[in-house]
Amino acid sequence: MKYPALLPFDDILPQLDAFDAIIDVRSPGEFAEDHIPGAINCPVLDDEQRIRIGTLYKQVSAFDAKKAGAALVAKNIGHVIETQFHDKPRDWKPLIYCWRGGNRSGSMAHILAKIGWPVIQLDGGYKEFRRHVSQALAEISPALQFRVICGTTGSGKSRLLQTLVTQGAQVLDLEQLASHRGSVLGHLPDEPQPTQKRFESSIWQALRTFDSTRVIYVESESKKVGNLRVPEKLMEVMRASPCVALHLAQSARVDLLMEDYVHFVNDPAHLNRQLDCLLQVHGKEKISRWHALASSGQMPLLVDELLVQHYDPAYLKSIDRNFLQFAQAKPLVLDGISAAAFLAAAKALIKDDAAPI
Repeated sequence: MKYPALLPFDDILPQLDAFDAIIDVRSPGEFAEDHIPGAINCPVLDDEQRIRIGTLYKQVSAFDAKKAGAALVAKNIGHVIETQFHDKPRDWKPLIYCWRGGNRSGSMAHILAKIGWPVIQLDGGYKEFRRHVSQALAEISPALQFRVICGTTGSGKSRLLQTLVTQGAQVLDLEQLASHRGSVLGHLPDEPQPTQKRFESSIWQALRTFDSTRVIYVESESKKVGNLRVPEKLMEVMRASPCVALHLAQSARVDLLMEDYVHFVNDPAHLNRQLDCLLQVHGKEKISRWHALASSGQMPLLVDELLVQHYDPAYLKSIDRNFLQFAQAKPLVLDGISAAAFLAAAKALIKDDAAPI
């Protein structure tokens, strides 16, 4: 094969995990929005340079833009080779891509190939990868066997998923991928949600690694996790899948939420600002009461009231409507919130699901 080789994503996918590096040469801003999972960012033009060259292209001429851009690209590629690639062996095999046209990735690929490395360049760039992800999410989901973990807020669904992972089970943790706990109070402190595109790429990366003959555990999410939308076909398949009904005593649910939402316990003012989002649902009088409970340190009582008066009614109203097999859900009772309790539940669930659906 002559290098650099220009290949479409469908040809690259079977060997995607075999590349020694996946190099995204787009600007840091483009990379932050989304990228091929596992890629590193080695921009041939940074954000400011990309804007400057684009402006030159529009306001002066394509020739002047290319001339100025070439000098910057050459300088940046040289810096990357000196600082990141100088120790790579002769058989080091990178995959390189940019946005779409191939000019930026082509420049990097050409120079690395001239050095002697077997370089592959993605034909169509990130845009082609994005097309593949959108199509694959619709095609892969129906071929997989999901088991939906259902349960009221605070029943330990996320902890059970995490424990299942430690036992070798296949788990799609949408809340982890979305950096959100899936409710009005679900925003994680100091951890912004990814972009919608990045969320979908992370889901694609997880789905493509699953064994379709084995069960995949997933939580009974709504269509949105925070500000992010669960892909439509995946949501459709999840809602038609067999369910497990997780049960935990009310007092233990309160204890679990006190642990998981300790940032609210330590910052009642922040909690009260979030509770204001429920004003239209519960009215000023009830929200004022909940503000008072938070401000006076009566968090266990507040959590209990939120469960009984807000979360549980909403859950019971929606679960049967949205998850078609919930009426036949297998019960799974948690004996407390200790690590041992979750381990026992995970092992029991895996054993029960050992046979194909």
